[in-house]
Amino acid sequence: MKYFPSSYQPVLSVRETERAIKLVKDTFERELSGALRLSRVTSPLFVAKGSGINDDLNGIERPVSFEVGNFNNQKMEIVQSLAKWKRMALADYDIQPGLGLYTDMNAIRPDDDIDAIHSIYVDQWDWELVMSEKERNLAFLLNAVTEIYKCLRRTEFLVHETYTNLTPILPEEITFIHAEDALAMFPDLDAKEREVALAKKYKAVFLIGIGAKLANGEPHSGRAPDYDDWSTDTGNGHKGLNGDILVWDAVREDSLELSSMGIRVNKEIMLSQLKERNMEERANLYWHKRLLAGEFPQTIGGGIGQSRLCMFLLKKAHIGEVQASVWTDEIIKEANSIGLQLM
Repeated sequence: MKYFPSSYQPVLSVRETERAIKLVKDTFERELSGALRLSRVTSPLFVAKGSGINDDLNGIERPVSFEVGNFNNQKMEIVQSLAKWKRMALADYDIQPGLGLYTDMNAIRPDDDIDAIHSIYVDQWDWELVMSEKERNLAFLLNAVTEIYKCLRRTEFLVHETYTNLTPILPEEITFIHAEDALAMFPDLDAKEREVALAKKYKAVFLIGIGAKLANGEPHSGRAPDYDDWSTDTGNGHKGLNGDILVWDAVREDSLELSSMGIRVNKEIMLSQLKERNMEERANLYWHKRLLAGEFPQTIGGGIGQSRLCMFLLKKAHIGEVQASVWTDEIIKEANSIGLQLM
């Protein structure tokens, strides 16, 4: 397996890359905060096991756990994301509708792939915004996506202003496509191949409806049943108030997911989705009990990959060029063969 394109040479040196990473992160964070009216907060690296606060992702990934001696060896888990914690924080901080929070999320996902765009270390901006129940509709979701996309384009422009050889490539507007329509467009392709085809065609896509079963009986990809709403009917037989932002990575000639986001479940939707996944027992966990008791506001939120955004804007072929993690001997050997040192 090759991890770097043929004849690949990075645009920026290692030292230039380090400075450019800070520029990307500082710029996008500022743009996102202003666009969605989000305040920065401090977030946990670990949470109590069995509380229901940790993100279960697709439900099969193993969180890293450890015991705390001074807490009678109570088990803790390194977060996999902060999808549930953010909503709880909004309630506890009494954040009002139209306002929200964002945080730097650092996680360890030991079961993730290790390849050109995946690492067991995850860094992303986790954000969450308080909304009203009447705003639980597709139009509200797509408006939030549009605002985030504007932040991406503004960051791309400002990076180009500093590093003129990093040419902007994002289209002026992002294209919205439901996963059901994508299946109809490319019936002979699997889910990953459909993403590649869409990203290559449109350059920037928001793929709607991740988690619910499509016409072929399969979901486009997995989504936990207790944070994103993937089962609300949005019309024309389509379901889902969530989705992923995909862009065309011209360096790798492949699709690249930059963000996963969605309108969050209310009590009725969570119970329905837990039942569909045969996970009704989760309703007895601490976080879930609080939601069912009406203690959490209705929210929309998501995560935006920091290293992936740096990869994309700095024209990098491998996430190890912008992130310090662990890499297989095979990846390191190939990087060394073309004169690259991974972080």
